[in-house]
Amino acid sequence: MSADEARTLMSAPGNDHLTWNTPLSEEHAARLIAACAPAPGARIADFGSGWGELLMRLVEAAPGSTGDGVETDPEAVARGRRLAGERGLTGRVRFHEVPAAEYPGAGYDLAVSIGSAHAWPGGTPEALEALRAAVRPGGRILLGDGFWEREPSAAALEGLGAEPGDFGTLLGLVRRAGAAGLRALQVTVADQREWDLFESAANIGRGERWALAHPGHPLQADVTAAVDARRTGYYGGYRGTLGLAYLVLSA
Repeated sequence: MSADEARTLMSAPGNDHLTWNTPLSEEHAARLIAACAPAPGARIADFGSGWGELLMRLVEAAPGSTGDGVETDPEAVARGRRLAGERGLTGRVRFHEVPAAEYPGAGYDLAVSIGSAHAWPGGTPEALEALRAAVRPGGRILLGDGFWEREPSAAALEGLGAEPGDFGTLLGLVRRAGAAGLRALQVTVADQREWDLFESAANIGRGERWALAHPGHPLQADVTAAVDARRTGYYGGYRGTLGLAYLVLSA
C-alpha cells in the first residue's frame, strides 16, 4: 500500500468524532455566528460545507432561514443530511453534491467558506470574488483561510507539503478581501489549543483509532507510519506556523 493510500484510509473513518472539520471551539463558533448575525428568513450558503455543522447552527440562529451546503464528499453529505433530519432541519438545510466553483447560487444574505479556497482554481482571490458574487449587496461573508503565523521553516513546509508562497500574512489576507470589495467586520484566528485538539481528533486521531480497532490487519503498519509522519509534520514542523483566520466580511 502506498503512503497516499494509507493517508486516505486513516482520514476516511471517524468523522463522527469531529464537530467541525476545522480548528474551532464552541465559544469561538458562537462568536462567529453572532458576528455573522443572520436575520430571520435569511438565505445562507456554505461552500465546502462538509457535514454542515456550522451551516445548521447559523440556520438555527435565524428563525425561518434556509441553508444550502455545497460539498463533494458523499460521506460528509450523508452525515449532514442525517444530522439535519435529527435536528428537524430537513426542509431548511439542503445539500448539493457539486464542486463549490460550479454551484450557481446567488442572492444569498450570507456566504460561508471555511478552508475551501482551494476549490476555486485561482485560490483565495478567486474564492473571495465568487463569495462576493454569491451574496446580495449588503450581505455578509464568513471566510476561513490559512496564513503564515511566522516564516515557515523547511520542516513546516515539508510537514504540510507546501511552498512558501502558498500562504501570506494575516494582514495580507485582510487586504486581499479589501481588494475584492469586502470590508472586515471581525477578524479572529484559531488559537493553539484549537489547533492541538483539531490535529489530535482529525487525521492523527482517526488513524490511531483505526489502528487500535484493527490489530493484526495487514495494513496496520502502513497506517501507523502515516500517523507518525503526520504527527512529526505537525509537532516538529507547522505547529505555531500555519494559522487559520476567520474573517467576517461585509459586501
